[in-house]
Amino acid sequence: MSKMIYLDHAATTRTLPEVTEAMEPYLEIYYGNPSTIYEFGGKSKEAMEHARRTIAESIHAKPEEIYFTSGGTESDNWALKEAIQLYERTNQGKKGHVITTPVEHHAILNSCSELEQMGCGVSFLKVDSGGRVITGEVEEAVLENTCLLSVMYANNEIGTIEPVEELGRIARKNSLIFHTDAVQAYGHLPIHVQREHIDMLSASAHKFGGPKGVGFLYIRSEINLPAFVHGGAQESNRRAGTENVPGIVGMGKAAELAHRRMHLERRRIKYLRDYLAYRILQEIPDVIMTGNRKFRLPNNASFCFKGITGEAAAILLDTQGICVSSGSACSTGSLEDSHVLTAIGVESEWARGALRFTLGAENTKEDMDYTIEKVKMVVADMRG
Repeated sequence: MSKMIYLDHAATTRTLPEVTEAMEPYLEIYYGNPSTIYEFGGKSKEAMEHARRTIAESIHAKPEEIYFTSGGTESDNWALKEAIQLYERTNQGKKGHVITTPVEHHAILNSCSELEQMGCGVSFLKVDSGGRVITGEVEEAVLENTCLLSVMYANNEIGTIEPVEELGRIARKNSLIFHTDAVQAYGHLPIHVQREHIDMLSASAHKFGGPKGVGFLYIRSEINLPAFVHGGAQESNRRAGTENVPGIVGMGKAAELAHRRMHLERRRIKYLRDYLAYRILQEIPDVIMTGNRKFRLPNNASFCFKGITGEAAAILLDTQGICVSSGSACSTGSLEDSHVLTAIGVESEWARGALRFTLGAENTKEDMDYTIEKVKMVVADMRG
């Protein structure tokens, strides 16, 4: 294939060359186990703690509040399941209650299903047609045994940014732990865990230029969350197992680069996103843009095209060298309508034609022009 335009950065980003370079010594030279007492292992420990400090600074947290994991899914599972464990341990085995939304990532939704099977209560807040939580309903959903509010920072399918600071205030007022899945937001939006009253936050390195298979969970020091993986004393006795030092070093470097470049990159990408969205909406009939127009990730343009199927369109665009998604990468292959589009009230005949374009550092205006022409061609052919 002579031309390849990658427009699926919400699924994963390219590992940046600077990140690969930073990781290399910890694969080949400083390969010591960070838990050992000799100096060689200490090199790995030192690099790991530097990454922890970098990540902590990026969200205005303390280094000891950052715990390394295998990625966003593990971080989400840890946050939800152990928050419930904490409640049950401190309330003589009484079952807890979680408040979340119907537009969460499946790492949250399936964890909630598991908790329900264990006797825990789960309530889902309503969202508006743009996918934003109706904050007025949060306090109405609080029960006597509610212990956790979990709402994603920004949606992976439609790009909507949630009113995190307001939700954090409500949670704090009602003595709830507030967790946010920031997998799509971290490295792309400025986050301040203290100002936004965030108690726990999940992130994954491969969404912001880092390697796959590594992420972190921020846990506010006042939250005594139980261990998720048992074994050795790694991660302050909370997450056992020899740490993925090269991955952690790469994540730290990716975090540093993302936050250094964030302001300029957000502005550049938003301009390209708006150009793409404007032309698609103007030049193709029977198309709607999903998600909130104002409170939205700068790189996300998601649409529903009437009279086509998104999966087939994505396959046809792939033959033209364009990588896009028909929704969440985690749901690709599913024949059901997106749970996010269902929650925001998109009718099935429209939801079937969902396509998501998520831009990244390497995309250009020329890429947008080429993509628009190929989308017009594919949609016309499918409808014809």
